[in-house]
Amino acid sequence: MAQVPQTFLDALAVRTWCGLALRSLGRAREEIDAINVYPVADGDTGTNLYLTVESATAAVEAVFAGYEQGGPSLADALRAMAHGALIGARGNSGTILAQLLRGMAQVLAADGAGDVSHVDGTALRRALRRAADAAREAVAHPVEGTVLTVASAAAEAADGAEGDCGAVVLAAYEGARSALAATPRQLAVLGRAGVVDAGGRGLVTVLASLVEAVTGAALPEETYAGAAGADVCPEAPEHAGEGGPAYEVIYLLEADDEAVARLRERLDTLGDSLVVVGGDGLWNVHVHVDDAGAAVEAGVEAGRPYRIRITHFAVGDVHTGGERPPREPAQRAVVAVVPGEGLAGLYAEAGAITVLARPGEPPASGELAQALRRAHAREVVLLPNDAELRHTAAAAAEQVRAEGVRVALIPTRSAVQGIAALAVHEPERRFDEDVVQMTSAAGATRYAEVLVAERQSWTTVGICQAGDALGLIDGDVAVIGPDLTGTAETVLDRMLRAGGELVTLVVGDDAPEAVADRLEARVRESYLAVDTVVYRGGRQGAPLLIGVE
Repeated sequence: MAQVPQTFLDALAVRTWCGLALRSLGRAREEIDAINVYPVADGDTGTNLYLTVESATAAVEAVFAGYEQGGPSLADALRAMAHGALIGARGNSGTILAQLLRGMAQVLAADGAGDVSHVDGTALRRALRRAADAAREAVAHPVEGTVLTVASAAAEAADGAEGDCGAVVLAAYEGARSALAATPRQLAVLGRAGVVDAGGRGLVTVLASLVEAVTGAALPEETYAGAAGADVCPEAPEHAGEGGPAYEVIYLLEADDEAVARLRERLDTLGDSLVVVGGDGLWNVHVHVDDAGAAVEAGVEAGRPYRIRITHFAVGDVHTGGERPPREPAQRAVVAVVPGEGLAGLYAEAGAITVLARPGEPPASGELAQALRRAHAREVVLLPNDAELRHTAAAAAEQVRAEGVRVALIPTRSAVQGIAALAVHEPERRFDEDVVQMTSAAGATRYAEVLVAERQSWTTVGICQAGDALGLIDGDVAVIGPDLTGTAETVLDRMLRAGGELVTLVVGDDAPEAVADRLEARVRESYLAVDTVVYRGGRQGAPLLIGVE
């Protein structure tokens, strides 16, 4: 008899798992959205899970891309997956999934540290148990019949499994699948609506992908999708309740453990559906409240909140009872990716819907697609404002075009080009004409950024040392200097030699205080016909952005 090969979990399997889960959630997204009735019937659980896994996948791919030879360790891949899910977690379900992945990573990264390239079934059993426990600990008031129940059932089934990783993950999947089918009998709102828990349905999909990643054998889709949906009937979902909080508030938070413990107590008095996940100084906070400002202020008292997202449960939704009146789509909107909070405010004042890109955390295509949908317009102009986002933005545009929205992607490579495009935007013009004018304005704007080198490296103009100031013009290193202000002056002079009428300076929090004044004075003294405008960008990737029109 041929010996069955042993299965295990290594870095490549983690990468495969992320990719398979992302594709499976992409196929199941609309179905999961449709059965979303708890804790809020807002129809976005599938989308939130997809965006969370997309962020985890992007983080893992970035780790693999960082190795010219070989690949990352299992521990590196697991930590990247957990961190990516944490920073990209969306909604109640995505936040809990992020904690499940973090719980697994806490166990498996420790077992896979050092020279260990993979882990076995014993470690995986402990990881699934830690994941389920960590998710429950993160939820202020756990409720049975939800994804927490499904996760616990997966862990219990794994505990009873004997054998390698393949046997463990298959047992976990089967346990989760059985628990999911029982959720309508545990949670009244699910039973009334005739649906299983949407978050649990998503977790079953993620576990099915883990089975395939570990064993190489894909489960027939009808096996897990059909079983997960066995209790679903075609009736419309009922509302989960009436008179609940009006806002969903989500943010990332930099804070220590003691401050977060106080934050949990404070937010628990303000609202419900409280989930706080993370650790090691970085947390993802999710809560439903009536006073969104108070929830954000509580975060400010605890540490530094950012990537703040506030969603208003509109009149007529789950929290107010009646029927939501259909909202007429706007004719045209602009969606822009911006590198800092200050620019986000500037773009928003100009009427754009913004997607914040923090340093090292570019938005994924799903996040951009969601922003395009959120614009709720027949025609949308997308400004990626980063050459590296070209393919991501194109994928998001194609996805939303398939839904009947007319999307024009203007290939802006810097936020200053986006500012120029937005300045000539006129919604009353014909769409094609407006896009041409915005594209022309962006193309006529040369852009530069000045930043500080983190380490020694080769550039097109020589070797830079850690701490050197680098001036990049149109994406290429053009100047290396000892200090940021002097380098910025050299960059500006080079750009203005080719002519120009307007200089735009976007100054980040990390820039020297006097740099804007020095550059404005330089323009006044040496380029009499040129105007200068200065914006504060807040925390952004480069300390200084320069545009010349």
